[in-house]
Amino acid sequence: MEYADLLGGDPGKLRQHREPEVWSPLEYACHVRDVLLAQRERVLTARRIDNPPATLMGRDERVEHDGYAEQNPADVARQIRDAALLFANVLERLGEADWERTLIFAYPEPQERSLRWLALHTLHELRHHLLDMHRQLDG
Repeated sequence: MEYADLLGGDPGKLRQHREPEVWSPLEYACHVRDVLLAQRERVLTARRIDNPPATLMGRDERVEHDGYAEQNPADVARQIRDAALLFANVLERLGEADWERTLIFAYPEPQERSLRWLALHTLHELRHHLLDMHRQLDG
């Protein structure tokens, strides 16, 4: 997984902020890990409950609350791999009808979304944040 490869680089560079209001590569990686775990829980909830609300994950607050900048890059690399496997397992277990189950996704405004949309949206987020990391690391 490319995220894990990037996290094998210089820890100082991984923690560096090129711009004051932009996350460091390590902070982006921690966010990706947490997105995978949050999306997994949302899929599991939507399989149990009809049209549940997808609770906001508090993306900006997590940076400080979970100490993203202080985390060990090697640990985060392992956790991303594990979170990706957990999320993939849940998606692989969806039956044909499950893909059309819905939840209320709160961002950018509350809207009913299918689990198919959630999976595609997650893939989009992973690609987007991988580019964010490359922009910072490749300069």
